[in-house]
Amino acid sequence: MGRSRSSSDRWGWIRLFDQLKRPKWLALVVAALVLMSCGLRDRQMLVREHDEEISRLNVELSSLQNKVRKLRAFSGDAYGRIDEDIYVERREKVKEAMLHAWNSYVKYAWGQDELQPQSMDGVNSFGGLGATIVDSLDTLYIMGLHDEFQKAREWVVTSLDFNRDYEASVFETTIRVVGGLLSAYDLSEDKIFLEKAQNIADRLLPAWDTPSGIPYNVINLSHGNAKNYDWAGGDSILADSGTEQLEFIALSQRTRDPKYQQKVEKVIMELRKNYPSDGLLPIYIDSDSGTPSYQSTITFGAMGDSFYEYLLKVWIQGNKTEAVRHYRGMWETSMQGLLSLVRRSTPSSLSYICEKTEDSLEEKMDELACFVPGMLALGSGGYGPQDARRFLSLAEELVWTCYNFYRSTPTQLAGENYYFYSGEDMSVGTAWNIQRPETVESLMYLWRVTGNSTYREWGWNIFQAFEKNSRVDSGYVGLRDVKTGEKDDKMQSFFLAETLKYLYLLFSPPTVISLDEWVFNTEAHPLRIIPRGDGIVSL
Repeated sequence: MGRSRSSSDRWGWIRLFDQLKRPKWLALVVAALVLMSCGLRDRQMLVREHDEEISRLNVELSSLQNKVRKLRAFSGDAYGRIDEDIYVERREKVKEAMLHAWNSYVKYAWGQDELQPQSMDGVNSFGGLGATIVDSLDTLYIMGLHDEFQKAREWVVTSLDFNRDYEASVFETTIRVVGGLLSAYDLSEDKIFLEKAQNIADRLLPAWDTPSGIPYNVINLSHGNAKNYDWAGGDSILADSGTEQLEFIALSQRTRDPKYQQKVEKVIMELRKNYPSDGLLPIYIDSDSGTPSYQSTITFGAMGDSFYEYLLKVWIQGNKTEAVRHYRGMWETSMQGLLSLVRRSTPSSLSYICEKTEDSLEEKMDELACFVPGMLALGSGGYGPQDARRFLSLAEELVWTCYNFYRSTPTQLAGENYYFYSGEDMSVGTAWNIQRPETVESLMYLWRVTGNSTYREWGWNIFQAFEKNSRVDSGYVGLRDVKTGEKDDKMQSFFLAETLKYLYLLFSPPTVISLDEWVFNTEAHPLRIIPRGDGIVSL
């Protein structure tokens, strides 16, 4: 069959050649060949012209791309310079505000704890420990106000005396005085600050001599007698008892004396024994038994707040090592509990944090709780990707609510606390403003973590509101009512230690007091991160 098919094909070609010998068929073939040749030539010309056009367009595209790159580079540099110029200018405005506050204090209240700007005199709110001076040391240093820093140092050397018959708050003295002195030491390496920090810490230590190790919250600096506040029913307060770890661990690291760390870490070990499954502790604790009073309030506001903050920050202070892993574990447990307290307002769906007493939720949030967005942003990096996004997103939602605490009042300054009633979003509860830093603190952290400059703009708006409503010729005052703008007569030491410092850092490059090298105590005093285990013991 193969041979038969081949023979048939051969005879087909012979018949075709016979047909082509006829003139008519030959002419048709020639014409077809001519047409094919012309068509092929035209096609080649079209292809060549197309290639040339593509080549020309590529040259033009390359030229345009180069122009765009140059324009972007120029614009980027220009906008970068413009942005930086704006933030340098804003930073200088904050520095000028610090100078105004500091010089007013120097003029009218030097050596006393706090300035009363309208009375143009001072008041000893903390037993005459020069709270504003000690609280301001690191702010002056960071802002490059060296003459002012030296003046403050000389007062510390010559006049700071802790031998006072004064019943001091262990918490306030630790975060302001011990923290302020340690921070000044870490920044300047001047040993006088470390010596003073150790001196006052030694006077505070007897407060931890309780059956459980949970400290009393008040101590006489001269006699060493310790007790709790009568209004707390004899109990210790959660924030007051659990917010000394950063300072006392840092002191042990720098002095190579473990006793300070041992005292404060025993508190955490005691609380850890019966840590609740949701990580939420009530604000009152029996200092004899170490048992929390579960009939008292659970809050991320007053008297609860900084306990949770320090769980995270001791983990950071310890370089996030295994030795401090239990702090992170307790903190993550507490953050799951925090989620159970988060609600949304109507109609604007603003996220807020409730308070809880036993099984009852109160739709109330303190401005003090506005440290939480910054804490969540700072801690989000320790989670896996999914939880990191979840908690950072919550931080962004909460800081928007906190910013609205400011935007919602006629003075654009926040009240002390807010209530969330159905259909009303938020209503000012306690209407005073005492120059608190928590919202600005969170804006600084969120800008550092996300790079979103919106947070810098919000901070600038808050600063301008302080300038408009709180600045007077002799310093800065708080407001008795954020709705009317009525002024009080106190310049809080933390306005210089925290509020102005966080604003200054918000407008500074993130390398200024880098979060990779420093951790802030709850009074905004930066402590240098030192590897855990250097010169201290582990419990």
